[in-house]
Amino acid sequence: MDSTLSLVWLVPALPLLGVAVLLLGGKRLREPLPGVIATAMMFGAFAAAVAVFAGLLQEDEHHREFVFHLFSWVPVGSLEVDVSLLADPLSVTMILFITGVGALIHLYSIGYMHGEPDFTRFFLYLNLFAFSMLVLVLGDNLLLTFLGWEGVGACSYWLISFWFTEEANAVAGKKAFVTNRIGDWGFMVAMFFTFQALGTLTYSGEGGILEHSGSLATTTATAIAVLLFVGACGKSAQLPLYVWLPDAMAGPTPVSALIHAATMVTSGVYLMTRVNPIIVQAADWVPDLIAWTGAATALFAATVAVSQRDIKKVLAYSTVSQLGYMFLAVGSGAYIAAIFHMVTHAFFKALLFLGAGSVIHGMHHEQDMRFMGALRKVMPITFAAFIVGWLAIAGVPPFSGFWSKDEILLYAWNNSPALWAVGIVTALLTAFYMSRQVFMVFFGEERWPEHDGHASAQTGGASKTEPHESPWTMWVPLAVLAVLSFVGGGMQLPFTDDTKQLEHWLHPVVELGEAHLDVASSMKWILAGIAIAGSLAGITLGVLVYIRKQLQPVEPEILLRAWRVDETISAAVDGPGRAAAAFTADVVDKKGIDGAVNGAGWLAQKAGTGLRVVQTGYVRTYALGIAGGAVLLLAWFVSRSGL
Repeated sequence: MDSTLSLVWLVPALPLLGVAVLLLGGKRLREPLPGVIATAMMFGAFAAAVAVFAGLLQEDEHHREFVFHLFSWVPVGSLEVDVSLLADPLSVTMILFITGVGALIHLYSIGYMHGEPDFTRFFLYLNLFAFSMLVLVLGDNLLLTFLGWEGVGACSYWLISFWFTEEANAVAGKKAFVTNRIGDWGFMVAMFFTFQALGTLTYSGEGGILEHSGSLATTTATAIAVLLFVGACGKSAQLPLYVWLPDAMAGPTPVSALIHAATMVTSGVYLMTRVNPIIVQAADWVPDLIAWTGAATALFAATVAVSQRDIKKVLAYSTVSQLGYMFLAVGSGAYIAAIFHMVTHAFFKALLFLGAGSVIHGMHHEQDMRFMGALRKVMPITFAAFIVGWLAIAGVPPFSGFWSKDEILLYAWNNSPALWAVGIVTALLTAFYMSRQVFMVFFGEERWPEHDGHASAQTGGASKTEPHESPWTMWVPLAVLAVLSFVGGGMQLPFTDDTKQLEHWLHPVVELGEAHLDVASSMKWILAGIAIAGSLAGITLGVLVYIRKQLQPVEPEILLRAWRVDETISAAVDGPGRAAAAFTADVVDKKGIDGAVNGAGWLAQKAGTGLRVVQTGYVRTYALGIAGGAVLLLAWFVSRSGL
């Protein structure tokens, strides 16, 4: 076993060290030092991840698994849980893009958060977020994964509500925290069932749950798979638990990029891929449930993105839609395609969010696309990078998004033509709403005077200055991500067996769950052609509406309000929900539970008061009682003996 594999402990340790340094340094550390420290730790973690990848690559395909034991954590009876790190193709793939893209986001944040009073606290949270995500994907058992799972949930609350003095930001953080608790319930109960059935929570090895998944009864495997899917829906924002993700835009833009691209939202897809042998043992309807939930989420979010005006809200709903694609892949047995799209999505979605942040920075914190336009003239670097991200997510070849999305659609067709049809419609809508965003922001007429008036009306001050390009700490990450968004598809090209490098790499992890593809070569070309035509049709429609203005924009209010799902949930919580809570508090709790407890105390008090009269304190009274009792006992014995 290559000695470089033992460096795996450095991957989560370096961000944790960054947390400790920033925590101890506190406000004594002056800008930009906290950002430099946090960024250096992330680049160090990325270097360690590359070393682990190189070491694992030297091993035989079926021996690419290394467990680094740190210490025993929970030795309680038959439950033995260690803090051990699992380095295998899946976890190493995850840590490479988590640390790589995460390091670029950290670097970008140095420029974006310049002048922020809580500069140190922000980077402390970023490092802690990265540490939690790395524990999640490197943990060699469900409980350690759950520890990281909860860690990213807590960090998301702190980061989303970072500017908590504004009520909307604080509410958004709480919404993310509460919504994720629903999913976490599913994860916890799944762990209980797993331990009850298999006696362990460890993934790999001879006694691991993945090796012994075949011994699970179908009912048990179904329960575990469905409950883990509930957890995945919470973290990865699938219907109906998606509602927290669009509101997560309340946090600083680097937070949006970190949550939406490289970390938290990908954890659900990772979990489903990790437990694919259990899904195989589950009932046949479980993969269909996952696939249709993903397809419905993808289409739903794509329709909502069509009418959004906030530059970050468009990307937020886009993330929900792309995650739906990944779950469509998981449900279709295309685990490699799901991870492939996860990686390419990390590249182009981080690029798009950071590009949006650059626009917001250059527009002096304006996020409404109606007050932008023609920004390509004054922000050429941001514009060029954003164009690459747009073409990648729109599925235009040869950009990375085309290859990963096309592979998902191919497996969807293999599973069900109806699923494929939903995927194609979603792809067309994706190309359209992303074209709409690009054209509204970077093309057309300059609407900055309107922005100036809008800003003046909002602030009561003078109009804003002209937009400007961002500093190098912001555009360098954009440039790197643009290159990755262009060439990232090269890891899994469909032409020959030799070009499917990601498939060969991940094969040992997903060989049990990966579906057999039964589609003729001629049909593959036809499907690819339809996918390309759909993407180009979406872009063309965007040109006709927003550039040439030959068609009127169709942006229904109901789509702007996200089909009123949030409003319906809020009304249910504020109406029947509040009434049910009041009934529970007033009737069940106060009159029922409290009444029973208080009634027991009252009864004991009254009984004691009644019995107190027999405690006279006179010895003769007690002697008389003893004598009387003796007489009664004697009479009882005589009556029983028949004398």
